[in-house]
Amino acid sequence: MEWQNAAQSGATSTGWAGRIADLIAGQYNPSGQIPMITSVAGDTLFCNGASSTPVSVSPGNLGGASCNEGATECAAQQATAQALLNFSSGVSLITADNSITSNAYSYALTLSNAVQSVSPLKTVFPANNTLASQLKQIAQIIQVRAALGVSRQIFFASVGNFDTHADQLVLQSALLASISPALNAFYQATQELGVQNNVTTSPCRTSAAPSSRTPTPASDHAWGAHHIVLGGAVNGGQIYGKFPTLALAGPDDSGSNGRWVPTTSTVQYASTLAQWFWSQRRAITVGLPEHSGAFSTNNLGFV
Repeated sequence: MEWQNAAQSGATSTGWAGRIADLIAGQYNPSGQIPMITSVAGDTLFCNGASSTPVSVSPGNLGGASCNEGATECAAQQATAQALLNFSSGVSLITADNSITSNAYSYALTLSNAVQSVSPLKTVFPANNTLASQLKQIAQIIQVRAALGVSRQIFFASVGNFDTHADQLVLQSALLASISPALNAFYQATQELGVQNNVTTSPCRTSAAPSSRTPTPASDHAWGAHHIVLGGAVNGGQIYGKFPTLALAGPDDSGSNGRWVPTTSTVQYASTLAQWFWSQRRAITVGLPEHSGAFSTNNLGFV
């Protein structure tokens, strides 16, 4: 939670992406037909703002709910659902839920029409790969950004099963073997669209430190972790921060099990991305206010 909200406490209702969207959606996407943030991996704290909410889509199914019955039956179901949305119950919770559902119908139609109006991407994404499916959907939405009226977008994808306690090398090898081609295909798609310098892919949830593991045989939760940043604007090919001395009970171990003490804060990471995305110092002082003066540098320079 602390990784996603960039706050001093995990008990918050907003994430740092949501707070940035609160501040700049009106400036950059005044005619946006969808929210600034799109999640292809369900609801998550990272995407929630005080006034901003993400649109959540299922990869490969922008139209939302499907119907497997006949055309007449499906039309009747759709009409009934729409009628229920317009039913005034007088109960605020139901009214709020109806508003969310109504927006979902609207966003689904808008996204489906936009994506169907362009030629499919030529980039081939790996099959039977959850992350690749999510990133392909993101690339398709980036492709139709002009039709959607958005010039700034934030996307959230997720891949799990890193919370391993045994068979670390075997399981991690399989997981990373699926992530690598997915990221490669996504970067190729941004090149195909000519936006590789305008799209930066960075880890938020799946590689957060709690899912890191100590190098001891009885693998346990670790502390510090390293993260990959990908994109044409990235100053790549180097390590930012201090790589730890990989020695149990060594100078960078918090004890004797290999819990490396971080040298770089998650908020420094977040503020660097926020400044690139927003191109203003206000990304720190407004979007990440608790930490504006907490560190000697709030821009790590990797992008």
